[in-house]
Amino acid sequence: MKVKKIFPVFLVIAVVGCAKLATDDAIVKRTAFALGLDKNEFTISNRQNEGAQAVYLVTTKTGKKYNCYVEGYFSYTSIGESSDAICNEVGSKSAGNSCNALLKKAGKC
Repeated sequence: MKVKKIFPVFLVIAVVGCAKLATDDAIVKRTAFALGLDKNEFTISNRQNEGAQAVYLVTTKTGKKYNCYVEGYFSYTSIGESSDAICNEVGSKSAGNSCNALLKKAGKC
């Protein structure tokens, strides 16, 4: 009788999986790539986890500051990938309106 009660709970957990936070190493690598900087050229501070999303401040050696975030991943196992880092320069007039290759192709900027 107990097996019948436990099995549905186990089945839900197995099907649903769980959200994983991005690792510190993944955040550094993806931020370096997004900003086109070496990982030794910036520091990360004020990291806050909001669900599976990590929100943080990046300060470069030249003094520029960026608000960034990386999404964690959803996985049935411990193997997974986080998203690319999305960053906007603090105080930039184009913050939130960054023009990337997809937006250019779509004629949106």
